[in-house]
Amino acid sequence: MKSQNKVLDKIKTIIERVKTRLKPEASPKTIKLTLEKPHSIAYQLLGEKTDRVLPLFEGLDLKLQKSGLKIGFKVYLSLALFTTILVSLATLIIVPCLAFFIFNVPFLSAILFGVGGSLFAVAFSTIGFYIYPIYRADKLKRELEDELPFATGYMAILASAGVSSEKIFSSLSNLGVSSAVSMEAKNVVRDVNLFGLDIISSLEKASKLSPSERFREMLEGFISTIHSGGNLAAFLREKTNQYMRLKRINLRKFSDTLSILSEFYVAILVTGPLLFVIMLAVMAMLGGGNLGMLSPDLLLNLLTYIGIPFASIIFLIILDAISPSW
Repeated sequence: MKSQNKVLDKIKTIIERVKTRLKPEASPKTIKLTLEKPHSIAYQLLGEKTDRVLPLFEGLDLKLQKSGLKIGFKVYLSLALFTTILVSLATLIIVPCLAFFIFNVPFLSAILFGVGGSLFAVAFSTIGFYIYPIYRADKLKRELEDELPFATGYMAILASAGVSSEKIFSSLSNLGVSSAVSMEAKNVVRDVNLFGLDIISSLEKASKLSPSERFREMLEGFISTIHSGGNLAAFLREKTNQYMRLKRINLRKFSDTLSILSEFYVAILVTGPLLFVIMLAVMAMLGGGNLGMLSPDLLLNLLTYIGIPFASIIFLIILDAISPSW
Protein backbone atom coordinates (compact mmCIF):
# COMPACT_ATOMS: atom_id res chain seq x y z
CA MET A 1 0.00 0.00 0.00
CA LYS A 2 2.81 2.40 0.81
CA SER A 3 4.45 1.84 -2.57
CA GLN A 4 1.10 2.39 -4.33
CA ASN A 5 0.57 5.62 -2.39
CA LYS A 6 4.05 6.81 -3.38
CA VAL A 7 3.35 6.10 -7.05
CA LEU A 8 0.02 7.95 -6.85
CA ASP A 9 1.71 10.91 -5.14
CA LYS A 10 4.34 11.07 -7.90
CA ILE A 11 1.66 10.97 -10.59
CA LYS A 12 -0.26 13.76 -8.84
CA THR A 13 2.85 15.94 -8.55
CA ILE A 14 3.64 15.46 -12.25
CA ILE A 15 0.04 16.38 -13.17
CA GLU A 16 0.22 19.50 -10.99
CA ARG A 17 3.54 20.53 -12.53
CA VAL A 18 2.10 20.16 -16.03
CA LYS A 19 -0.97 22.18 -15.03
CA THR A 20 1.24 25.01 -13.80
CA ARG A 21 2.62 25.38 -17.35
CA LEU A 22 -0.81 26.68 -18.37
CA LYS A 23 -0.54 30.19 -17.04
CA PRO A 24 -3.66 32.37 -17.12
CA GLU A 25 -2.84 35.96 -17.92
CA ALA A 26 -5.69 38.19 -16.85
CA SER A 27 -6.27 41.59 -18.39
CA PRO A 28 -9.12 44.07 -18.03
CA LYS A 29 -10.73 42.82 -21.26
CA THR A 30 -9.56 39.26 -21.93
CA ILE A 31 -7.99 36.27 -20.23
CA LYS A 32 -5.30 34.46 -22.22
CA LEU A 33 -3.76 31.02 -21.68
CA THR A 34 -0.11 30.81 -22.69
CA LEU A 35 1.35 27.34 -23.14
CA GLU A 36 5.08 26.91 -22.72
CA LYS A 37 7.07 25.21 -25.45
CA PRO A 38 7.28 21.38 -25.27
CA HIS A 39 11.05 21.32 -24.77
CA SER A 40 10.72 23.79 -21.89
CA ILE A 41 8.13 21.59 -20.17
CA ALA A 42 10.23 18.47 -20.81
CA TYR A 43 13.36 20.08 -19.37
CA GLN A 44 11.59 21.24 -16.23
CA LEU A 45 10.11 17.77 -15.69
CA LEU A 46 13.07 15.57 -16.65
CA GLY A 47 16.08 17.87 -16.93
CA GLU A 48 17.68 16.66 -13.70
CA LYS A 49 17.34 12.99 -14.72
CA THR A 50 19.14 13.25 -18.06
CA ASP A 51 22.59 12.82 -16.47
CA ARG A 52 22.00 9.05 -16.34
CA VAL A 53 21.55 8.74 -20.11
CA LEU A 54 24.21 11.24 -21.20
CA PRO A 55 26.86 8.49 -21.85
CA LEU A 56 24.43 6.75 -24.24
CA PHE A 57 24.34 9.85 -26.48
CA GLU A 58 28.06 10.54 -26.56
CA GLY A 59 29.02 12.52 -29.63
CA LEU A 60 25.49 13.81 -30.24
CA ASP A 61 26.30 17.18 -28.67
CA LEU A 62 28.64 18.15 -31.53
CA LYS A 63 26.15 16.93 -34.14
CA LEU A 64 23.46 19.03 -32.43
CA GLN A 65 25.65 22.13 -32.68
CA LYS A 66 26.46 21.44 -36.34
CA SER A 67 22.79 20.84 -37.20
CA GLY A 68 21.86 24.47 -36.59
CA LEU A 69 19.16 23.61 -34.04
CA LYS A 70 18.92 26.38 -31.46
CA ILE A 71 18.46 24.09 -28.46
CA GLY A 72 20.71 22.92 -25.64
CA PHE A 73 21.98 19.36 -25.40
CA LYS A 74 20.30 18.53 -22.07
CA VAL A 75 17.09 20.23 -23.20
CA TYR A 76 17.08 18.08 -26.35
CA LEU A 77 17.62 14.91 -24.30
CA SER A 78 14.80 15.90 -21.96
CA LEU A 79 12.48 16.38 -24.93
CA ALA A 80 13.56 12.98 -26.33
CA LEU A 81 12.82 11.20 -23.04
CA PHE A 82 9.51 13.01 -22.54
CA THR A 83 8.34 12.27 -26.09
CA THR A 84 9.43 8.62 -25.87
CA ILE A 85 7.44 8.11 -22.66
CA LEU A 86 4.31 9.71 -24.14
CA VAL A 87 4.56 7.80 -27.43
CA SER A 88 5.12 4.44 -25.70
CA LEU A 89 2.14 4.95 -23.37
CA ALA A 90 -0.10 6.05 -26.23
CA THR A 91 0.95 3.02 -28.30
CA LEU A 92 0.37 0.70 -25.35
CA ILE A 93 -3.23 1.95 -25.14
CA ILE A 94 -4.17 2.57 -28.78
CA VAL A 95 -2.73 -0.56 -30.46
CA PRO A 96 -4.65 -3.12 -28.31
CA CYS A 97 -7.88 -1.14 -28.76
CA LEU A 98 -7.46 -1.03 -32.54
CA ALA A 99 -6.48 -4.70 -32.74
CA PHE A 100 -9.35 -5.88 -30.53
CA PHE A 101 -12.23 -3.66 -31.70
CA ILE A 102 -11.38 -3.08 -35.38
CA PHE A 103 -9.29 -6.08 -36.52
CA ASN A 104 -11.10 -8.58 -34.21
CA VAL A 105 -7.87 -9.93 -32.75
CA PRO A 106 -8.24 -12.03 -29.54
CA PHE A 107 -7.83 -10.04 -26.33
CA LEU A 108 -4.56 -11.67 -25.21
CA SER A 109 -3.05 -11.29 -28.67
CA ALA A 110 -4.15 -7.65 -28.74
CA ILE A 111 -2.35 -7.03 -25.43
CA LEU A 112 0.80 -8.67 -26.80
CA PHE A 113 0.54 -6.48 -29.92
CA GLY A 114 0.29 -3.44 -27.63
CA VAL A 115 3.37 -4.40 -25.62
CA GLY A 116 5.36 -5.15 -28.78
CA GLY A 117 4.17 -1.93 -30.41
CA SER A 118 5.14 0.03 -27.30
CA LEU A 119 8.66 -1.43 -27.37
CA PHE A 120 8.95 -0.62 -31.07
CA ALA A 121 7.71 2.92 -30.36
CA VAL A 122 10.43 3.38 -27.72
CA ALA A 123 13.09 2.10 -30.14
CA PHE A 124 11.89 4.22 -33.08
CA SER A 125 11.50 7.35 -30.96
CA THR A 126 14.99 7.01 -29.47
CA ILE A 127 16.56 6.29 -32.87
CA GLY A 128 14.60 9.15 -34.42
CA PHE A 129 15.81 11.70 -31.86
CA TYR A 130 19.37 10.42 -32.27
CA ILE A 131 19.29 10.54 -36.06
CA TYR A 132 17.42 13.85 -36.45
CA PRO A 133 20.40 16.15 -35.63
CA ILE A 134 22.58 14.06 -37.96
CA TYR A 135 19.94 14.39 -40.68
CA ARG A 136 19.66 18.14 -40.10
CA ALA A 137 23.46 18.52 -40.18
CA ASP A 138 23.63 16.57 -43.45
CA LYS A 139 20.80 18.66 -44.92
CA LEU A 140 22.58 21.87 -43.88
CA LYS A 141 25.78 20.53 -45.43
CA ARG A 142 24.06 19.89 -48.78
CA GLU A 143 22.42 23.32 -48.74
CA LEU A 144 25.73 25.03 -48.02
CA GLU A 145 27.53 23.16 -50.78
CA ASP A 146 24.74 23.88 -53.28
CA GLU A 147 24.83 27.61 -52.49
CA LEU A 148 28.62 27.97 -52.26
CA PRO A 149 29.26 28.71 -55.99
CA PHE A 150 26.83 31.64 -55.94
CA ALA A 151 27.84 32.84 -52.44
CA THR A 152 31.56 32.91 -53.26
CA GLY A 153 30.81 34.66 -56.55
CA TYR A 154 28.85 37.33 -54.66
CA MET A 155 31.69 37.64 -52.12
CA ALA A 156 34.24 37.95 -54.96
CA ILE A 157 32.32 40.89 -56.43
CA LEU A 158 32.28 42.65 -53.05
CA ALA A 159 35.98 41.93 -52.45
CA SER A 160 36.84 43.29 -55.92
CA ALA A 161 35.07 46.52 -54.96
CA GLY A 162 37.30 46.85 -51.88
CA VAL A 163 34.67 45.92 -49.30
CA SER A 164 36.11 44.81 -45.94
CA SER A 165 35.70 41.26 -44.62
CA GLU A 166 33.21 42.31 -41.93
CA LYS A 167 31.09 44.13 -44.51
CA ILE A 168 31.17 41.11 -46.87
CA PHE A 169 29.64 38.82 -44.27
CA SER A 170 27.27 41.55 -43.10
CA SER A 171 26.02 41.90 -46.69
CA LEU A 172 25.63 38.11 -46.94
CA SER A 173 23.58 38.06 -43.75
CA ASN A 174 21.23 40.75 -45.06
CA LEU A 175 20.28 38.99 -48.30
CA GLY A 176 16.57 39.10 -49.06
CA VAL A 177 16.32 35.33 -49.65
CA SER A 178 16.66 32.86 -46.79
CA SER A 179 19.64 30.57 -47.37
CA ALA A 180 22.04 28.41 -45.41
CA VAL A 181 25.03 30.63 -46.27
CA SER A 182 23.08 33.67 -45.11
CA MET A 183 22.34 31.98 -41.78
CA GLU A 184 26.03 31.12 -41.32
CA ALA A 185 26.93 34.73 -42.13
CA LYS A 186 24.40 35.91 -39.52
CA ASN A 187 26.15 33.77 -36.92
CA VAL A 188 29.50 35.32 -37.87
CA VAL A 189 28.08 38.87 -37.65
CA ARG A 190 26.37 38.02 -34.34
CA ASP A 191 29.65 36.84 -32.82
CA VAL A 192 31.38 40.04 -33.93
CA ASN A 193 28.70 42.57 -32.97
CA LEU A 194 27.17 40.89 -29.92
CA PHE A 195 29.94 38.81 -28.35
CA GLY A 196 32.83 41.11 -29.25
CA LEU A 197 34.91 38.63 -31.27
CA ASP A 198 37.13 39.82 -34.08
CA ILE A 199 36.33 38.63 -37.60
CA ILE A 200 39.14 36.02 -37.60
CA SER A 201 37.99 34.40 -34.34
CA SER A 202 34.38 34.45 -35.51
CA LEU A 203 35.29 32.76 -38.81
CA GLU A 204 37.37 30.13 -36.98
CA LYS A 205 34.39 29.34 -34.73
CA ALA A 206 32.07 29.07 -37.73
CA SER A 207 34.59 26.79 -39.44
CA LYS A 208 34.73 24.39 -36.48
CA LEU A 209 30.91 24.13 -36.23
CA SER A 210 30.21 23.87 -39.96
CA PRO A 211 28.99 20.44 -41.17
CA SER A 212 30.27 21.11 -44.70
CA GLU A 213 33.88 20.28 -45.52
CA ARG A 214 33.83 22.64 -48.53
CA PHE A 215 32.45 25.55 -46.53
CA ARG A 216 35.05 24.91 -43.82
CA GLU A 217 37.79 24.84 -46.45
CA MET A 218 36.55 28.13 -47.91
CA LEU A 219 36.52 29.82 -44.49
CA GLU A 220 40.00 28.56 -43.65
CA GLY A 221 41.27 29.78 -47.03
CA PHE A 222 39.54 33.12 -46.39
CA ILE A 223 41.33 33.40 -43.02
CA SER A 224 44.70 32.40 -44.52
CA THR A 225 44.34 34.98 -47.31
CA ILE A 226 43.60 37.72 -44.76
CA HIS A 227 46.59 36.71 -42.63
CA SER A 228 48.99 36.58 -45.60
CA GLY A 229 47.65 39.76 -47.19
CA GLY A 230 46.85 37.99 -50.45
CA ASN A 231 44.35 38.89 -53.13
CA LEU A 232 41.01 38.00 -51.57
CA ALA A 233 39.00 38.65 -54.75
CA ALA A 234 41.20 36.31 -56.80
CA PHE A 235 40.91 33.59 -54.14
CA LEU A 236 37.11 33.85 -54.11
CA ARG A 237 36.90 33.82 -57.93
CA GLU A 238 39.00 30.65 -58.04
CA LYS A 239 36.74 29.04 -55.42
CA THR A 240 33.67 30.05 -57.42
CA ASN A 241 34.95 28.27 -60.55
CA GLN A 242 35.95 25.21 -58.52
CA TYR A 243 32.59 24.90 -56.75
CA MET A 244 30.68 25.42 -60.00
CA ARG A 245 32.53 22.50 -61.60
CA LEU A 246 31.78 20.31 -58.57
CA LYS A 247 28.12 21.32 -58.72
CA ARG A 248 27.83 20.16 -62.35
CA ILE A 249 29.42 16.82 -61.45
CA ASN A 250 27.06 16.35 -58.49
CA LEU A 251 24.01 17.08 -60.65
CA ARG A 252 25.07 14.39 -63.13
CA LYS A 253 25.56 11.89 -60.29
CA PHE A 254 22.14 12.76 -58.84
CA SER A 255 20.50 12.17 -62.23
CA ASP A 256 22.00 8.66 -62.38
CA THR A 257 21.02 7.92 -58.77
CA LEU A 258 17.47 9.10 -59.39
CA SER A 259 17.03 6.67 -62.28
CA ILE A 260 18.20 3.79 -60.04
CA LEU A 261 15.83 4.85 -57.25
CA SER A 262 12.91 4.94 -59.67
CA GLU A 263 13.59 1.30 -60.56
CA PHE A 264 13.68 0.37 -56.88
CA TYR A 265 10.42 2.24 -56.28
CA VAL A 266 8.61 0.38 -59.03
CA ALA A 267 9.96 -3.00 -57.88
CA ILE A 268 9.46 -2.58 -54.12
CA LEU A 269 6.49 -0.25 -53.70
CA VAL A 270 4.42 -1.02 -56.83
CA THR A 271 5.03 -4.57 -58.05
CA GLY A 272 5.89 -6.12 -54.67
CA PRO A 273 2.79 -4.97 -52.73
CA LEU A 274 0.58 -5.87 -55.70
CA LEU A 275 1.87 -9.46 -55.66
CA PHE A 276 1.41 -9.68 -51.88
CA VAL A 277 -2.14 -8.32 -52.07
CA ILE A 278 -3.09 -10.86 -54.76
CA MET A 279 -1.49 -13.70 -52.79
CA LEU A 280 -3.15 -12.77 -49.49
CA ALA A 281 -6.53 -12.23 -51.18
CA VAL A 282 -6.38 -15.72 -52.69
CA MET A 283 -5.34 -17.18 -49.32
CA ALA A 284 -8.25 -15.42 -47.61
CA MET A 285 -10.76 -16.74 -50.17
CA LEU A 286 -9.42 -20.28 -49.79
CA GLY A 287 -9.79 -19.99 -46.02
CA GLY A 288 -6.32 -21.10 -44.97
CA GLY A 289 -2.69 -20.14 -44.83
CA ASN A 290 -2.62 -18.62 -41.32
CA LEU A 291 0.83 -17.60 -40.11
CA GLY A 292 0.42 -18.34 -36.42
CA MET A 293 -1.92 -15.71 -34.97
CA LEU A 294 -1.82 -13.69 -38.19
CA SER A 295 -4.68 -14.49 -40.58
CA PRO A 296 -4.54 -13.48 -44.28
CA ASP A 297 -7.15 -10.76 -43.63
CA LEU A 298 -5.02 -9.26 -40.85
CA LEU A 299 -1.86 -9.48 -42.95
CA LEU A 300 -3.65 -7.76 -45.82
CA ASN A 301 -4.80 -4.94 -43.52
CA LEU A 302 -1.32 -4.55 -42.02
CA LEU A 303 0.25 -4.40 -45.48
CA THR A 304 -2.32 -1.92 -46.82
CA TYR A 305 -2.58 0.48 -43.89
CA ILE A 306 0.88 0.18 -42.28
CA GLY A 307 3.41 -1.50 -44.57
CA ILE A 308 2.93 0.47 -47.79
CA PRO A 309 2.56 3.94 -46.16
CA PHE A 310 5.59 3.31 -43.91
CA ALA A 311 7.74 2.14 -46.85
CA SER A 312 6.64 5.18 -48.88
CA ILE A 313 7.64 7.52 -46.04
CA ILE A 314 11.05 5.84 -45.80
CA PHE A 315 11.51 6.23 -49.56
CA LEU A 316 10.60 9.93 -49.39
CA ILE A 317 13.10 10.47 -46.56
CA ILE A 318 15.84 8.76 -48.58
CA LEU A 319 14.94 10.84 -51.65
CA ASP A 320 15.02 14.05 -49.61
CA ALA A 321 18.36 13.07 -48.07
CA ILE A 322 20.09 12.73 -51.44
CA SER A 323 18.32 15.50 -53.35
CA PRO A 324 20.14 18.78 -53.92
CA SER A 325 18.39 21.93 -52.73
CA TRP A 326 18.82 23.49 -56.20
